[in-house]
Amino acid sequence: MSVVRCDGIVQIYKAHEVEVVALRDVDLVIDEGETVALLGPSGAGKSTLLWLLAGLLRPSAGRLWLNGADIGRLSQRSLDRLRAAQIGMVLQNPARNLIGYLSAAQNVTFAQRAVKRDRRRAGDLLRRVGLQDAGDRPAGRMSGGEQQRLALAVALANKPRLLLADEPTSQLDERSGAWVVDLIKRAADVDGTTAVVVTHDMSVSEALGRTVTIRDGRVGAEGRRGEDFVVVGREGAVQVPPEYHHLLPPGSMARIEELEDGIALRRAEP
Repeated sequence: MSVVRCDGIVQIYKAHEVEVVALRDVDLVIDEGETVALLGPSGAGKSTLLWLLAGLLRPSAGRLWLNGADIGRLSQRSLDRLRAAQIGMVLQNPARNLIGYLSAAQNVTFAQRAVKRDRRRAGDLLRRVGLQDAGDRPAGRMSGGEQQRLALAVALANKPRLLLADEPTSQLDERSGAWVVDLIKRAADVDGTTAVVVTHDMSVSEALGRTVTIRDGRVGAEGRRGEDFVVVGREGAVQVPPEYHHLLPPGSMARIEELEDGIALRRAEP
């Protein structure tokens, strides 16, 4: 069963009275229990896609389904209920995920307000992120790394169907980063949580089950079981990976040759 389905998603925003296209015809399906690393250069549209999946933005065009619900057709109240009960999110600035004057344990139990509160789960999550001795400490007095680990525990507090994380290991050392990755994978294995993680950390992307690369607002490539594939877009467009630009520079002409199992692109001399 698909937890995320994007069908021709376009996202446009205005900057200084100029319309900027952040996403172009994004088609993407993510099934229950999958762990997906969202890759791509800065400004490619990764965070925009994450905010759409979180229900914090509505698509300018196209349709987006989360757990079978068409986001574009939900009232704001219904969307807020869906987000509270079924989606956990870790923002890049960990302090934005937390209530500074509440203790670590109180932050986790507060996140369970849309479901039945489970103090035992709260304690278990704090233990799994290495904060078992910090349950009574206010979140605002924690280090950036501790806040980042706590933010993940908060996002997983209500066993969400969908976990979204924006650079969740950016402020962590190697050991703490490994804890975070292990917790994400455990949530998928034990609770069936689907995870989508924006990351530039190769150790994170290699540990997750699938990679999706966004370039220039489009899904340009996917990786499965250690092998990378380009993705053919709606209009037949294929993004040549940057490492092959010396063979087919942008703007160059190429011949298409039909093969038994596909096609080959060969650079044409002017």
